[in-house]
Amino acid sequence: MAVSAEVALIMDIIFLSDLRVETVIGIYDWERRVRQVVSIDLEMATDIAKAASSDHIDDTLNYKAVAKRIIAFVEESQFQLVETLAERIAQIVREEFSVPWVRLRISKPGAVRGSKNVGVLIERGART
Repeated sequence: MAVSAEVALIMDIIFLSDLRVETVIGIYDWERRVRQVVSIDLEMATDIAKAASSDHIDDTLNYKAVAKRIIAFVEESQFQLVETLAERIAQIVREEFSVPWVRLRISKPGAVRGSKNVGVLIERGART
């Protein structure tokens, strides 16, 4: 009888939820003259085993550093589309913080009458 080996995939996720940042975003003239709030939800794949063992911040993905970088970037940005903003944030997180996979949701609360939120949800990278 053959024995099958199961390979366990270890993927932990560090997340930020409802990070609210003011920025210039939108396609209409009035949107180019005001700052609007965008809400960002971010999930980042990582392996927390080393950090869990050492209990030291240098051994993990520092979510405060990620949040500060995103806030600074978004506050200075002036994109027309949330799609572009989402792509750029995902790129920053993956490249600057060595994150192999990210899921990012950006919404503009109240942008459409009768809707709580509108926005985009993207995933980039591989869950390895």
